[in-house]
Amino acid sequence: MKIVIAPDSFKGSATSSEIASWIAAGIHSVIPTCEIIKIAIGDGGEGSLDAILSAGFKANECEVAGPVGNLVKAHIALKDDIAFIEMAQASGLSQLPGGVKSALKSSSFGAGELILAALNKGAKKIILAVGGSATTDAGAGALQALGAKLTDAAGNEIARGGGALIDCVKIDVSGLDPRLTQTTFVLASDVKNPLLGSEGAARVFSPQKGASLEEVEILETSLAHFASLVGGPHVSAPGAGAAGGFGFMAYAFLSATAESGIDLILDLVQFDRQIVGADYIITGEGRFDSQSSQGKAPWGILQRAMKSSIPTFLVCGDADAHQETGFKGIYTLASIEPDIKKCIANPAPLVTKIGAAIAASL
Repeated sequence: MKIVIAPDSFKGSATSSEIASWIAAGIHSVIPTCEIIKIAIGDGGEGSLDAILSAGFKANECEVAGPVGNLVKAHIALKDDIAFIEMAQASGLSQLPGGVKSALKSSSFGAGELILAALNKGAKKIILAVGGSATTDAGAGALQALGAKLTDAAGNEIARGGGALIDCVKIDVSGLDPRLTQTTFVLASDVKNPLLGSEGAARVFSPQKGASLEEVEILETSLAHFASLVGGPHVSAPGAGAAGGFGFMAYAFLSATAESGIDLILDLVQFDRQIVGADYIITGEGRFDSQSSQGKAPWGILQRAMKSSIPTFLVCGDADAHQETGFKGIYTLASIEPDIKKCIANPAPLVTKIGAAIAASL
């Protein structure tokens, strides 16, 4: 029997590789001779870099600005002339000092520094995985890091962060790194939201980044003002609202194209080749809910599995019971341990037990 285990990370609890190892241990406790292939997976959000590194890319460490100017150690992944950048490594919620959110002041400057690092390593194609960001600055910080000047009425550089965009009166791109025009950029994201409006970056995503109701409106006004300075059609493009408007900047200034994050990563890790001959697939994520069918890793894996008629199980911390899915079975940690905090703090024995339960059902 051959089983492929390909879970996403359980955010704030365990990595993709850890989850896969625990599931495998559970299976082997019941079926010792089972052939198991473990594949680290991400969907363009936090943890995607780990998946890419398992696919032959090499990590390069950089010291860059965190979301509020704090120095952080981040990594980019390189293979030949392709670079993979996980925005959250520099500008993610996980890089906020003490976890304290700062919706108005968080900046994507560090993500821009990661792009520069990739260019310095000779990258000709840069994949931008933009999930998990702490920012709502329309990518303005990254643009500044890449050499643009954003100035106020007095000719001074504006402060970093989405809240300061309202002060910008001029965008001078004459200092942008010239290598940008010779580089192909791909936005790896399944977010379809535009930059502005009821479905835009500020109103949909900034509350998750700590914005109060008043700050949401400040950010909406600031983003609209910045977009008016940039001009062009990108404000309403699907994905412009990704990562607090980073998608908007990538479209407008980097001529980026968008691809499904999960599909791009599944192709990079050669998922279709690795599942040939598999009897079953096991995937997973921290919580399976209504958003999971909007490009999340387990859903993308299920679509590939169904094309190959391979039964697929889902392992997750908790699941929306009202979701209709094509999974052969859904196993939740919460069904064993109702205290979610305990599930998050110590998932290993629970995931291992679920692995054994799946094996016993086969």
